[in-house]
Amino acid sequence: MHETPSKTPTRRTLRKTRSSARRRPTLAVTVATGAALGILVTTGFAAASPAVAVAAASTPLAASTVAIASSIVGAETLSDIRTDAQSTLLAARVALTEADAITARIEASGLDIGVDRTTIDTSALQSSTDQLANLDVVPALLVPGMAEDTATATQAVADRVDDLSEHLVAAQAQKAAEEAAAAAAAAAAEAAAEAQRQAEAAAAAIASANTPDGAKALAAQMASASFGWGSDQFSCLASLWQKESSWNYQAYNASSGATGIPQALPGSKMASAGTDWQTNAATQIAWGLGYISSVYGTPCSAWGHSQSTNWY
Repeated sequence: MHETPSKTPTRRTLRKTRSSARRRPTLAVTVATGAALGILVTTGFAAASPAVAVAAASTPLAASTVAIASSIVGAETLSDIRTDAQSTLLAARVALTEADAITARIEASGLDIGVDRTTIDTSALQSSTDQLANLDVVPALLVPGMAEDTATATQAVADRVDDLSEHLVAAQAQKAAEEAAAAAAAAAAEAAAEAQRQAEAAAAAIASANTPDGAKALAAQMASASFGWGSDQFSCLASLWQKESSWNYQAYNASSGATGIPQALPGSKMASAGTDWQTNAATQIAWGLGYISSVYGTPCSAWGHSQSTNWY
C-alpha cells in the first residue's frame, strides 16, 4: 500500500484564509440561551476586574437587555457601541436638566397649570443614567440593552416635560390675557373718570362765567389773549356791555330781539361761535369780541359809537 502523503497548505490557501478572517466583524458575539454571559468584553478598552465580571454575570438583566444580549451583535464595533451609549447618556442628562428646569419654572410662576401633579419622577432615568455612565467597566454585550432602557426612560421624562411645558404656557397665556383685560378695564375706568372730571370742570367754568362777575373776568382774559387788548380797552368794553345787558347772558330785548351779553341781533348770529350760545356766556363773549374787532377795531371805538348813537 502506498500512503497518501499529507499535503502542506499552499500560500494561496493561506492568503485566502487570511482574507476571510479580515472580512469578519470586529465584534462577533453569539449568545445562546444566556450560556455565554460568562464571557465578558468591556467597552473601556481595558479588561474589567474579575469581581466586576462576576457581579455583572450574576445580576438579573432587564428584559430589553436580555433580548439584545441574546442576538448577534457582530455588525457593531466596540467604538459604535460606545458612541451610541454616549449619545444616549447625553440625551438622558439633558432630559434630567429639563425636568428640573420646568419644575422650577412652574413653582416660580405660582400658577395653577391645571394638572394634579406638577412633579416629574426621574428616579428610573437617574438610575439608568448612573449605570450607563460606567462605560469603562460595563460589559460591551450589556451596553446596548442598558442604552435602550435609558432611552426609554429618557423618552418618558421628555414626554412629561413637554406636557407640563404646554400646560405652563397655556396658564401663562391665560394670566397675560387676564392682566391685559384688567389693564384695559382700568384704563377705560380712568378715561371715564377723567372725562367726568373734565365735564365737571367745564360745567363749573360755565357756571362761573354765567355770573356777571365771572363773565367780566373771562372777557378780560379773552380780550387780552385773542386781541391783545389791555385794561384801557377792557374798561370801554365793561362800560359798553354793562349798558347793553348788565353782563347778563340771559338778557333779551323783547322789542328788538337783541340777545345775550353783547345783545346780538338776532341772537342766532352767535351760533357761529358755538351751538351753546343760548346757555354759555363764554360763547356769547367770544362772538361779541369778534364782532367788535371786525366792525369797530377796538372796544373803545365801539363804546364811542354807542355813546353817540345809542347802539353799536
